[in-house]
Amino acid sequence: MQTDNRNYPSRPIVGVGGIVIWNECALLIRRGKAPLEGAWSIPGGLLEIGETLHDGVARELAEETGLKVRVIDLVEVFEKVTLDDAGKVQYHFVILDYLCENLGGTAKPASDASDLAWVREADLPNFALTAGAASVIQQAFKK
Repeated sequence: MQTDNRNYPSRPIVGVGGIVIWNECALLIRRGKAPLEGAWSIPGGLLEIGETLHDGVARELAEETGLKVRVIDLVEVFEKVTLDDAGKVQYHFVILDYLCENLGGTAKPASDASDLAWVREADLPNFALTAGAASVIQQAFKK
């Protein structure tokens, strides 16, 4: 077992996400890697050492979607703990999702994203979203 890794970490790992709403649609990405490969989700990833939360959100959105964003407001904080078959913690993420303003760029999947879509709130149920993502996105639409 390795420490300070996503898989079987020695402590919770901080993740950040950015909810971009533009033209009454939210930007979703399809995860291209484990965990949650193939699931639709809020763009984001892991905070790097020495990086502020807002800088991490902006970097992750640029890496995964090609968009430049301005972080506006915290929408939700939640944690995702996944146990393996033996009951050991395989993943433990603390995730902070922020509402973001699109400042420009061309939206295209990159980095850990295999696809992306601009989705109206009413169409969210048509996507296999990660647990809790639909609720967080709906909160962002209200903001």
